[in-house]
Amino acid sequence: MQQGGNVERRTILKAAGASLAVVGLGATATACGGDSGSGDGTVTIRYAWWGGEPRTIAIKKTIALFEKKFSKIKVKPEFTDYEAFWEKFQTQASGGNPPDVFQNAVGFLRKYDKRGVLLDLKTQADAGNLSLDNFRNGVLANGQVDGKQIAVPVGANTMALVIDLKAFEKAGVEPKFGWTWDEYFDALQKIQDKQKIAGDTGYFSIMYLYDLYLRQNGKAFFTDTDLGFTEADLTQWWEDGYKRVRSGLVADPKKVEQVKPKSALSAGLAASEFTWDNFSIRYEGEGESDYGLAPIPTTDGKDTGQYLGSLMLSGFSGTKHPKEVAQFIDFMVHDPEVGEIMGYDRGILATTEQYEAFKPADDNNKGVAAYEEEVAGAGVLGKITPHPSGADVIEAAFLRIGGEVAQGKTKPADAAKALFSEAKAAFAG
Repeated sequence: MQQGGNVERRTILKAAGASLAVVGLGATATACGGDSGSGDGTVTIRYAWWGGEPRTIAIKKTIALFEKKFSKIKVKPEFTDYEAFWEKFQTQASGGNPPDVFQNAVGFLRKYDKRGVLLDLKTQADAGNLSLDNFRNGVLANGQVDGKQIAVPVGANTMALVIDLKAFEKAGVEPKFGWTWDEYFDALQKIQDKQKIAGDTGYFSIMYLYDLYLRQNGKAFFTDTDLGFTEADLTQWWEDGYKRVRSGLVADPKKVEQVKPKSALSAGLAASEFTWDNFSIRYEGEGESDYGLAPIPTTDGKDTGQYLGSLMLSGFSGTKHPKEVAQFIDFMVHDPEVGEIMGYDRGILATTEQYEAFKPADDNNKGVAAYEEEVAGAGVLGKITPHPSGADVIEAAFLRIGGEVAQGKTKPADAAKALFSEAKAAFAG
């Protein structure tokens, strides 16, 4: 494992047009999801996803490719933003009529598997309608629950620290692989002292970052059925965070809210922000500085706690067309031309066929790919933390309550107690 040295030049994400440089850096569903078919044998399946306009344009191109190859299968697209997608899906699932195929994420797998909504795709793989081969870095396991393959990854990503390269350079700060949390906060203090801006945008309200911190310390955010930490653990995490808000090391949460939907990092309110690596491309379009990907701080100078997360495709267990659903998913995750069209919109492409087919031409995507290759090469990647039913509710609660802590509205100990109370209700639901 690489540790203690500078991250190599190839791991930096720079602004578009610039070169890579050293990182300063409900009810069980039973109804059909699609049409029963037409007289000529053509069937229609519904495919739903969330995302912005670029994703929608790209996915519609891939649907056209699929329909050209599979002339007897028509695909009806349904799309919206993230929040609206899951509100609608909740209603559809409760009514027994969700889409035949839909975009999914780890926080929802056990929830809808518990309700009998998700198709076990392993049965379709066994029937020869879907290949579960050639997935990179063990990411296929992300869609497995209790021996079933209830989702198939289309992309992979991991947490990263996005930094303002100019601010870090002017402060004389150079992130290193294996740096500790103390070293990270010391670096932010130098930035605050020399650049007169906050070092971070609000790290302590990000559930997935806290998960990494817990993993570094032999715990995890979730177990299969519960939370994997104590109220005392969370109280300390939020106390430390609020202390840094008061000192100015973390950006003023009121100002962060004022600049939304723009990031506080690209708005110049802070010099760094933790997020998923493939989300980092947004900063170039929003900000006026140069941005890079830096390593996750560690507890012991070695273990970052990282894993590959992913967006996935799932099928509806009640679909009248399971074979066609499986063929569609297979095409969308293995076809090289689909990979060329989608690029890294949903993360680094999950299968070798698509990964090798897409050659990023811009420095942003090159930087994201290089960062993941560096993390994988360092040997720090572990398995994704299990997400029990109710995890999606808890993630939203963590963000909301963490924001209340940052604004001084709720004391850390009271906030931790509230999170545990909401988690108990979510698990029971």
